[in-house]
Amino acid sequence: MKLRKFLNLILSISVISMLPGGAVYAASQSTGGAEMAKATFAGGCFWCMEPPYDKLDGVISTISGYAGGTKKNPTYEEVSAGKTGHTEVVQITYDPKKITYDKLLEVFWRNVDPLTPNRQFCDVGSQYRTAIFYHDETQKRLAEESKKALAKRFKEPIVTEIVAYTEFYPAEDYHQDYYIKNPLRYKYYRYSCGRDQRLEALWGPDPK
Repeated sequence: MKLRKFLNLILSISVISMLPGGAVYAASQSTGGAEMAKATFAGGCFWCMEPPYDKLDGVISTISGYAGGTKKNPTYEEVSAGKTGHTEVVQITYDPKKITYDKLLEVFWRNVDPLTPNRQFCDVGSQYRTAIFYHDETQKRLAEESKKALAKRFKEPIVTEIVAYTEFYPAEDYHQDYYIKNPLRYKYYRYSCGRDQRLEALWGPDPK
């Protein structure tokens, strides 16, 4: 948590982006008129949850934000201080004709530590808890089935919440596509936080 605040402080006094503001985010919004679906997952730092979904065929966009709390229009400072009940999430818009919700769940589990409550890697607090926010009863059923199947893999209980989606608040612009706008800071944070090391210990080498 302190590491991310330090990186954000540097960001606030330097050039925010290596790309024109919002270019990648805006480009990702085109749906071509097809019927899209949404999925919302909390996996700790939202910077780190965008990349594994952005590379999937059928994913239209990913937006970092906040969900699961009580305060309207929370700011990053409020959420990161643990004052709002929200957790950091990534909201995915996808084409269900090209990619299934089951596949999105598979990618979610592979990118989180589902055994540790109110923490992901170096980030501590309920604002970093893992959760699946289901948008309909089908997503709920599939999420519960996947969690049940995953429980057979570990001796420890799976603490990831499965809860109904209510409201989603997009995070501030500088958080969107952070790994693209600030690749060196992103890689430094990810490595220093021990994310990939823990993921490999849990799941084995990333198949890429």
